Amino acid sequence: MEVLCCAVLLDAVLGDPKNFPHPVVLIGRVIDFWHKRLFTGPRSFWRGLLLCVITLLTAGLSVRLLLLITGGNVLVKIYLLYSALAWRDLKDETAPVLECLMNHDLTKARAYLSRVVGRDTQSLSEAETARATVETIAENSIDGVISVLFFAGLGQILNPSWGMCVLVWVFKAASTLDSLVGYEALGSYGAPSARLDDALNFIPARLGGLVIVLAGGRGLEVFMSDRLKHKSPNSAHGESAFAGVLGVRLGGGAYYGGKFEAREWLNAGGQEAGAFDIVRAWRVLDVSCSVFVILVAALTWTA
Repeated sequence: MEVLCCAVLLDAVLGDPKNFPHPVVLIGRVIDFWHKRLFTGPRSFWRGLLLCVITLLTAGLSVRLLLLITGGNVLVKIYLLYSALAWRDLKDETAPVLECLMNHDLTKARAYLSRVVGRDTQSLSEAETARATVETIAENSIDGVISVLFFAGLGQILNPSWGMCVLVWVFKAASTLDSLVGYEALGSYGAPSARLDDALNFIPARLGGLVIVLAGGRGLEVFMSDRLKHKSPNSAHGESAFAGVLGVRLGGGAYYGGKFEAREWLNAGGQEAGAFDIVRAWRVLDVSCSVFVILVAALTWTA
């Protein structure tokens, strides 16, 4: 567990590694290579499933081979875990939005927000921009941090010598697949990637939502009532927990590619989000993820 704690501290201090080879980039190239060869002819579910199998095997075996070549070097393990975390990066990517909102520069705030969300941002009001920023922090707190920590702990229990890094990067490969080969964009071909990502985040989303409300000291009622108000089985868990803790309403639908996608409100009776709620969301992220690190470390310390 010392390796994971060092990786978390490194992420907290440095954020996402900018000038080093990033494993996600390599996974993206693997996906792109096979996607170009498999995504031909009919958009087949089975071709999409084959893409998932090839990508996950490549990620898992590559990490295992790297650890064998380096003799399980501690620094290599730390880097592999550090580069998988997006804790500090979530704050770094949303900080420019906050700065622009504080300076009442809504045009720039929308532009910065467009880099981290999939929705259309050009017509968002100040409140809608703040809400979308809080939502992306809340949703990505699960798959960008909590799920990584969960699979690190599970890997440590299954195999203390290499399980942590291998399982984390199998999960990251699945997450990257979901981002690049989306279900809605590619129909049945992308369905295996989307369903795999849903399955892997299923337990972490629920554990993470509970940890968020417990760490925040409020919001359990909102979490329990609103955590399933989303077409994704996992997305509303983090968002409803943040909505309850912060006392703001999230969700409510947005435009994607010029088309409005209706969604239910989370914590419908809450206040409208503002710029300062982004700072408060960072605090919730820090406290809840810190608590989750402690829980994972405690449960796997002797593994």
